[in-house]
Amino acid sequence: MSQSNVTVLAGGISHEREVSLRSGRRVADALTSSGLSVSLVDPDASLLSRLASQSPDAVWPALHGSSGEDGALLDLLRAGDHSYVGPSPEAARLAWHKPTTKTLAGRAGIPTAPSLTLAREAFRELGAGAVLELIVAHLGEHLVVKPAQGGSAQGVSIVSAAADLPRAMVEAFTYGEEALVEKFISGTEVGVTVMNRGNGAEVLPAVEIVPLDGVYSFEARYNAGETTFYAPARLADDTALRVRDTALTVYELLGLDYLARIDLIVDDAGVAWLLEANALPGLTETSLVPLAIEAAGYDLAETFAALVTRARGA
Repeated sequence: MSQSNVTVLAGGISHEREVSLRSGRRVADALTSSGLSVSLVDPDASLLSRLASQSPDAVWPALHGSSGEDGALLDLLRAGDHSYVGPSPEAARLAWHKPTTKTLAGRAGIPTAPSLTLAREAFRELGAGAVLELIVAHLGEHLVVKPAQGGSAQGVSIVSAAADLPRAMVEAFTYGEEALVEKFISGTEVGVTVMNRGNGAEVLPAVEIVPLDGVYSFEARYNAGETTFYAPARLADDTALRVRDTALTVYELLGLDYLARIDLIVDDAGVAWLLEANALPGLTETSLVPLAIEAAGYDLAETFAALVTRARGA
């Protein structure tokens, strides 16, 4: 294992570039401490030729946003016959598009918040005022507005009054061509990591998220001290089991693999509502997946190395 050569991809050109760089550095440091030879690479026009010439034993795409999570890069890695740590391109695409994830989950009986998905063009052509009025009439005034694709809470707004909805729509459209508008579900937010090191999917302890200002924003995710995390989450035993089963169902439904994070809201009745699925979740110092790995009693470096071993087929 000490001779393994791993290329960690981090950075890219998406809105989540800085988060990706932090994830990549943490992965690279962990793998290096496990005795692997690691190259940390910021993808550019030379990437494919570089991978072809260097032929790493495994590639770890620590990329967030469209740079890595939309499945395109994973398609190219597979076409180049490169072993990598991550899901299939098909699974990544399903998770990347939140409305698709919600549709599949709803068909499987998993609770998801009532919602509407609006393209920017439709929003303009049909008249913003009329569209906004219909949204409020259908879903109410307490809403969550987010880009239909993307992560790290970028472009996400919590709306508590109809007057705030126009601004929220503009914010969401800043990050994508589609906006997902959901009815707000009050409850405890948890992130559930599901991992497969080669012996089947394993659900790790749920991590409870308690932002100091009540909103799990971009700043609350990546600035130390702005959010309190509980790992495992403070859930009743029956609720914790329900959360576990829901996360595993979503993981298998989308065909996810290696490391994935399923985000849920648990309401006062103990119902676990799906928020979204993350095919290539953040791995920074404040991210939920490392917290879950440690809460499960695993060493982070050994776990990452085991995932590389699996990708290599060793």
